[in-house]
Amino acid sequence: MNNFKKVGLTALAGSLLATSAYAGAMSVAGSASIGVKNNSGGTSHGKSWTMGNQLTFSGSGETDGGINVSLSFVIDQGDDTAIGSGPFDSHSLTLSNDSMGTLVFSGEGGSSAQSTLDGTAAGDIWDNGLGISSPSASEAGNNSMMYTLPSLMDDLTVQASYSPGGAGGPSASAIGFTYAGIEGLSVSYGAGQTETVGSEADATTIKGSYAYGSFTFGLSQTDYDVDSGNDDEVESYKISYTVSDDLSITYGSETHSTGGQTTDEEVEAVSASFTSGGMTISAAAIEATGVDHSTGKAGEAERWKISASFAF
Repeated sequence: MNNFKKVGLTALAGSLLATSAYAGAMSVAGSASIGVKNNSGGTSHGKSWTMGNQLTFSGSGETDGGINVSLSFVIDQGDDTAIGSGPFDSHSLTLSNDSMGTLVFSGEGGSSAQSTLDGTAAGDIWDNGLGISSPSASEAGNNSMMYTLPSLMDDLTVQASYSPGGAGGPSASAIGFTYAGIEGLSVSYGAGQTETVGSEADATTIKGSYAYGSFTFGLSQTDYDVDSGNDDEVESYKISYTVSDDLSITYGSETHSTGGQTTDEEVEAVSASFTSGGMTISAAAIEATGVDHSTGKAGEAERWKISASFAF
């Protein structure tokens, strides 16, 4: 896997950066949400209000050599500013054309070709403040490159990514494939590798979804194997029913297994979403057992939440 991370990227980046771009117009899109949640068990308890807000600045232009150039900055009040990037939640530069493919440089907030697929089929319902640790994945994010190859065949997308690490951090490479050539069916496979001095970890994700009539079925599995530590595995599935163009209902489940632990962390959720114009109202009930690999009451946690989000 290490061989692919340099193939074509250096030459592509050099040819793209050798041109000059004309100034392009910038636009701003925003979103906001407000809601209420209630936690019992796990790491936090009681009711609280929630609020989200985000602004996305984007602009694009074309070089005199026919290269499309776009820039994106995301401002999010909830961003962790400890890394020294100020209020930016992510920022990236994209260079593309039909014959060369697409190259994305992410200063912050990028994904690897594997980690962009490893969100669970159920929609990462573990990430609801229930005390369940984040699943492992191949390193990505800051100072990374993602290359999407030009079309090799209809309905097949191939991506490769590389993050050099730097300052003693791990380097990471990954490759991913997605095929959507059968009506209603999408299948993905991603593999990534993270390396530090004397340590190596491999992450693989297999994912699929199938839409039939008003139903959508999804499955996913991610394995994280490390040569010095505990391996992780996350299995997930979901069933969604579209009641109408505006209303949908989903049931999802996840099982998180960690090497050396006898108790798995399990999460399930039932959610509903209603959209009208630029407003979406959603509600969910989430239950978890085996939190922090504990048994009995100590490992049980619940959350319900209701929110309204707005796009503008």
